[in-house]
Amino acid sequence: MSLMSTMNSGVSALKSFTTGLEVVGNNIANVNTTGFKASQAKYSDSFSNILQRSSASTTARTNSPTSSVGTGVQVAGISTNFGQGSLTSTGRDTDLGVSGNGFFKVKNSVDGAEYVTRAGDFRWDDQGFLVTSQGYRVQGLTGNALGTVGDIKLSEPPTGAKLQAATFDRAGKVVEVYSDGTSAIKNQVLLQDFKDPSALTAYGNNLFTDLAPAGPAGALAGSTALQVGDVNAAGKNGLGVIQSGTLELSNVDLTDQFSNLITTQRAFQAGSRLITVSDSVLEEIVNLKRG
Repeated sequence: MSLMSTMNSGVSALKSFTTGLEVVGNNIANVNTTGFKASQAKYSDSFSNILQRSSASTTARTNSPTSSVGTGVQVAGISTNFGQGSLTSTGRDTDLGVSGNGFFKVKNSVDGAEYVTRAGDFRWDDQGFLVTSQGYRVQGLTGNALGTVGDIKLSEPPTGAKLQAATFDRAGKVVEVYSDGTSAIKNQVLLQDFKDPSALTAYGNNLFTDLAPAGPAGALAGSTALQVGDVNAAGKNGLGVIQSGTLELSNVDLTDQFSNLITTQRAFQAGSRLITVSDSVLEEIVNLKRG
């Protein structure tokens, strides 16, 4: 029974460290992915077989310790490092990087699903909406008084004028410049921070979902909606500022990842060796003969 338990411990190691290798591999694969956040597998021991429970001391005898044998390892969880990635200059006005805390909030106009992202590689579509590469619309304040939360969209220029440029300041305000020399601010990109970003779920395409469990900071109770005012404005309430013409790079540190790759690989090999040795001992026992 004990040798079978040893083999099972080796099997648990192979399963757990396979997951660890998958996590490291995904990090390395996304070293150049805009706004990507690295993850790390964490491990814990499995339950133990209790051979003898502890007992309290009495006047007649001393206390006794617990005797137990562990049954292997398991993946305790996979945590995401939401630390700041480096900002790189792109020269495109619609590329927005966040320096500090906060996520861009985007919405799928087809089904209304909402996501957040740190990847600010946006563009103006043919209808004038500021969208992601998948066509999801960036959310913020709109209207003459910036009093409505909704899709960021270029406004109609004054009669007889044309839009010449649309730039973003550090607060996320969209400054529209027209050919008649006038300008207007009728949109502002907002940011959303979370009390527990680790509760966000990576959705793919640089997006995160499950906003409610992560606890949107500054949101009304039971709501994930952006708020009018300074609550979700860049540079306010602990939120970072928006840098136009930049993109946030992946925060993957290749030095750390290759180090983790080596240690996880060695742990996997040790688990494999444990199974091999257990198998050899069991074979010897099976082949025992009476003299």
